[in-house]
Amino acid sequence: MFCTILLTIATGMRTLTAITVICWAAYLGFLPVEGTWAFWMGHLASVIVFTVLALGEYVGDTLPQTPSRKAWPLVAGRLGAGILVGVTIATVLGQPKAGGVLFGVIGALIGTYGGYRVRMFGARLFKRDLPMALLESSAALAFSVVAVWRIHVEIVMYANHGVDLGLH
Repeated sequence: MFCTILLTIATGMRTLTAITVICWAAYLGFLPVEGTWAFWMGHLASVIVFTVLALGEYVGDTLPQTPSRKAWPLVAGRLGAGILVGVTIATVLGQPKAGGVLFGVIGALIGTYGGYRVRMFGARLFKRDLPMALLESSAALAFSVVAVWRIHVEIVMYANHGVDLGLH
């Protein structure tokens, strides 16, 4: 649950970061997505597409003409991405997908609005937005990598102790 929330908060901060990290982890074999609806995340094409889109988002977010993340279409996109991340992790862990939806929405809203407030606070301190934009991007990436790694470790630990997570 904690890792799902962390991933979806990262999604609220940077829409494509958590999805990209999940795709990389699935492609590298750290997350078991084969045999599930999320199998496509483990393909090289998904890794390439989401990596390019995430890098574009990082660049676009530093530009002054980028619209506010609080605009409804952007919030809706973050909510959709948060739900995708939450349901994917629920699938990987063999948990109810409804919980993934719920955690996806909650985390994306926290990351969207909480991330905005933290960024504005930091921008006032730095008297510039760019340092906070870069820190926020770094935080979203760090949250995503740490959460996916912890999920991988949890899966490995359970597998080594003979606990069936229902991942087949």
